[in-house]
Formats: sequence, structure tokens, C-alpha cells
Amino acid sequence: MASYTWSDAPRQTAFPIAAAGYPFIAAAAFVTAVFALLGMSIPALLGMGATACICLFFRDPDRVIPNEDGAVVSPADGKVIVVEKVTDPRFYDGPCMKISIFMSVLNVHVNRVPFGGNVTSVDYHPGKFLVASADKASDDNERNAITVETEAGKRYCVVQIAGLIARRIISRLQTGDAVRRGQRFGLICFGSRLDLYLPPDFSPAVNVGDRVRSGSSVIGTL
Repeated sequence: MASYTWSDAPRQTAFPIAAAGYPFIAAAAFVTAVFALLGMSIPALLGMGATACICLFFRDPDRVIPNEDGAVVSPADGKVIVVEKVTDPRFYDGPCMKISIFMSVLNVHVNRVPFGGNVTSVDYHPGKFLVASADKASDDNERNAITVETEAGKRYCVVQIAGLIARRIISRLQTGDAVRRGQRFGLICFGSRLDLYLPPDFSPAVNVGDRVRSGSSVIGTL
């Protein structure tokens, strides 16, 4: 029987919300209340709908993490749009396996650690806000690259990339942090993409077009 664990303690609430969403939800609820107090029923109803949508966007469900030896879990919810071997010295020394996951505004946007280890670098790069699914998004868009070294001495890099609507990348990780597989580490507000650069001997278990869930979907093996 497959074994699973919690990487983070389960939330004691029926509908967990990421803390980064509280200001957006509070602002939408406040504007909705103003419209309601002024007797503006249609704007108030629209405000209620917008508030509900923001709550859904910032949902942060608990996930059980598979305990398979060597399993690499998806860092994001969304659709796999790239699975290929590349050479990109910005994120990995030498040839590597690249997997890209596109998150629409309908997906959960909380990001999770693909594999345990220690953070060796965090490199933020300002940039443009092209559509995240576009090929040039990896090169031109605002991004945050996190490199992790595993206990076995292997390295991988996970890159948070802002999208057309996204205007804020959030990451709690710093150089020197120890991380666990499936641990929450950040999010990207309102539509985005994650690129994962893995050792060349990485064996992918996903194909372009597959749908994955952060923390619980195994995307391959180290």
C-alpha cells in the first residue's frame, strides 16, 4: 500500500486560505459592504461575487505527500506544457531536464517544494509580464529562481515566473533553509508558471498536456 505523510501540519479549518490573500479579500469585502450600505444592490452583488472569486483563488488546501523513494512531486497545480532536455546555464550547469507547469487563474496557486534538501541560492530577477504559457516567458518575465541541493548531492532549480495578470511573486525561502518534499514555500498572485530544472538522469513520469497537483502528483524520480 502506498505511504503518504503531511509535509505541513493540516489547517484546522474547512476552507484554508493562504495568508497572502487576506488583504485582497478584506479590500473586496470592504468595498462590497460600502455598496450595500449605500443601497447600491447591483454593485454590491458584483462585489460579493468578486470577493468569492478572490477567496477561491487564494484557497490553500492541505495535501498528503507521497513517501516513495526518490519521488519528485509537482511544485504547482496546473497543466504540464514542457517536458524536454535543455541547456540553460542561468538555472543549471550543463544539460538538464526541464518541466514547465502553467497555472491558470482557476488553479490553486500555492507552490510546494518538489524534493527535500537545502536551499543553496535564491535569485530574483525583475522583468516583463508576458502570457506565462508563452515560450519567451521563461526568458523575459519577472521570476524567482530557487536552487536546492539534495542529501545525495544532486541539485535542481524551481523557477517561479509571473504572468500577464500576475504582479507579485511570493517566496518564503532563503539561502541555507532546509526544505521538505511537499512543503509550502510561496505562491504567485493571479495566473503564472513554474519551471523545474532537474538533473539529466531524472526520469519524468508526466507528459505535455497532463494535469498535476502540487505536492501530491509525482512527476518523476531522481
